[in-house]
Amino acid sequence: MTESGLGTLPVPAPIHPVEFPPFEPTVPHMIRAAVDAYGPLDLGVLGDRRMSFADADAASAAIAKGLLAIGAGKGTRVGLLAPNSPDWIAAWLAIGRIGAIGVLANTYYKSRELDWVLRHADVEVLLSVSRYLGHDYLARLEEIVSPGQDPVIASPSHPLLRSVWVWGQSDSPWARSMDHLVAAGEAVSDEALAAAEAQVTPADEFTVVYTSGSTSSPKGAVHAQQAVVCHAHNLAQFRDLQVGDRVYSAMPLFWVGGMVMGLVGSIYAGTCLVFDERFEPGATLALIEKEKVTLVFGWPHMAQLLTNHPDFPKRDLSSVRGGSLYALLPPEKQIDDPELRVNSLGMTETLGPHTLGVMGARLPEEKRGSFGWAVPGMEHRIVDPETGEDCPTGERGEVWVRGYALMSRLYKVDRADTFTPDGWYRTGDSGYFDHDGYFYFTGRMGDLIKSSGMNIAPREIELVLEEPDQVMHAFVCGVPHPDRLEDVAAAVVLRPGQPLTAEELKAYVAERVASYKVPRHLAVYDTPDALPWLDSGKIDLMGVKQLLSQRFAGNP
Repeated sequence: MTESGLGTLPVPAPIHPVEFPPFEPTVPHMIRAAVDAYGPLDLGVLGDRRMSFADADAASAAIAKGLLAIGAGKGTRVGLLAPNSPDWIAAWLAIGRIGAIGVLANTYYKSRELDWVLRHADVEVLLSVSRYLGHDYLARLEEIVSPGQDPVIASPSHPLLRSVWVWGQSDSPWARSMDHLVAAGEAVSDEALAAAEAQVTPADEFTVVYTSGSTSSPKGAVHAQQAVVCHAHNLAQFRDLQVGDRVYSAMPLFWVGGMVMGLVGSIYAGTCLVFDERFEPGATLALIEKEKVTLVFGWPHMAQLLTNHPDFPKRDLSSVRGGSLYALLPPEKQIDDPELRVNSLGMTETLGPHTLGVMGARLPEEKRGSFGWAVPGMEHRIVDPETGEDCPTGERGEVWVRGYALMSRLYKVDRADTFTPDGWYRTGDSGYFDHDGYFYFTGRMGDLIKSSGMNIAPREIELVLEEPDQVMHAFVCGVPHPDRLEDVAAAVVLRPGQPLTAEELKAYVAERVASYKVPRHLAVYDTPDALPWLDSGKIDLMGVKQLLSQRFAGNP
């Protein structure tokens, strides 16, 4: 056993105390080192488009110069609204190269969610696709911003937003082409860009990633350049990434899993990210075969969809040697028992995993169900929520965390309301470490729903369900599912004589929030008496969860 960096929990050898890159941890230094090492190799592939490491350097430099040309620079909040693609990679690198702050927008956002994030994050410049998979983002922006005909946006609803630049077709005078942004950057010299890059420091704030909190408002986790650049490098010791690997991952780059484990991990390892426009089992199987993908990452239910597809036995998947979809792996690497597979616990606030095991390894039987051990450089406390005292080893409590990968702050939230005086962050997760330093996750302390790797705040969905005049009460919770961990379920009580079906309610919610937040299961009741209530007159939330779990748990 060895000691775990900043912490005191033992970790199994050969994990090193902590491994940071051999250069100053900023995006300009990171991309320079990657180009020197892997220049001609592929970094990103989408359809027929291929971006090498050298291409990413050139494309990001062009966008960075464009941003400088329009007055953006260090500290400018630049929104990025786009799906996984070489364009996303180039724009993200460009933002980091000039020390701007990238606000990563979710492509699932509907108008009300996009409106809230743009205002809350004080976005000044937005880089966006015009359309994607039926989503018309320009129409949504016109609905929420009302910019008028002036190319310099000045909207009372979004007073800091000044310009929108789009990939794709735009007939709007205020949403200009990314080609025009790049053209404007031609007036900026290489020396001017280098001077801007020289001012970027590891401590500079780099990215804001929004995640659902336990209330209706999302939380914006702010991460510095050093944390983003260092975390993937440190996590590499848990992973089997080799130069030239081709990695398929379903995780969006605008979430920390895709950004850190996917993109930054590939930049360090010299691997290529293989993207598809959307996950569709038949097309994805064909893509894995065509691109000779070596590592496949996704959520557990994806493996079943892929292996049940009629094309599965017809495809040559012999290139696949690892990843998290075990059914696609060679027989000798498959681990049939899910509780013996390596797992991790992470969150947006910690840039992904803060506990992790060596990926691809089989857990010892005596460590069944564990979630690895503390990532070197990350400290943990297991705290009794009633007393505030540390729990004895092996006893469950709330997980507190601190260390190099922890966010700098929550945007627009006072530090005293986010961290303890000595820097600990209360995660709201429950678990314990055993005497060997292995961690066991036992659930959430609060009511946050975790479904297929996504955090969903029940109150956010309840507020939408309560909007129709026919609805008297709405209660949302997570019900267990064997593959997705939890599904979103809702119990809705209608006002007397006000008919409304479950499908109508689902459709109403689907128009207003991201698709993954829409209740998969919804039960409609004609009277409040159909639900359990406490003597105090408040709803019995645990009783509602039990009621919905009995009715829906494990359903497709």
